[in-house]
Amino acid sequence: MKSKKDIIKELALHEKDVGSAVVQIGLLSEKINKLADHFKKFKKDKHSSRGLAQSVNQRKRLLEYLSKNNPEAYNNILKKLNLRK
Repeated sequence: MKSKKDIIKELALHEKDVGSAVVQIGLLSEKINKLADHFKKFKKDKHSSRGLAQSVNQRKRLLEYLSKNNPEAYNNILKKLNLRK
C-alpha cells in the first residue's frame, strides 16, 4: 500500500498540487483498495461498507467530471490506476 504522500507526488499536476481531481481520484482509489482488503477479513462490518459506498460514488463523480472537462487527463488516470472504463 502506498502512502498519501507517494500518491500525491505521483499524480500531482504541479509541485504544490494536493487537491486536483486527479489527485483526489488517486487517494480515493487507495482508500477503496484498503477497504476492499478489510472486507475480505470482516464481512459483517456494515459501518465501513457505507464508507466504501460513499468513496466509490465520490470517485465515480470525479471521473465523470474529469472525462467531461479534461479527457486527456481522464485517460491517463485510468491507465495509471488500472481502472476499467
